Amino acid sequence: MLTAKAKKEVVTDFQKHPSDTGSSEVQIALITERINSLSEHFKQHKKDHHSRRGLLMLVNKRRKLLKYLKSVDETKYTEVIGKLGLRK
Repeated sequence: MLTAKAKKEVVTDFQKHPSDTGSSEVQIALITERINSLSEHFKQHKKDHHSRRGLLMLVNKRRKLLKYLKSVDETKYTEVIGKLGLRK
């Protein structure tokens, strides 16, 4: 789970304007942070299959948002995946 402070830092790094909290870039960044924290969780709790389902749903949601962002603005897409360190 992301703390409010960590979430605010991610939002400020990816927002387009000061009141932007829901753009595709921000959503992708927040989902990526949640995926990273869940990946750390699974290193200790290998048999937590209920949370693994949630992880798979997050990965699919991020994939769909990335696909949308690529179709709308390809330069922003490459910038976002570069910042997040995704290998697409």
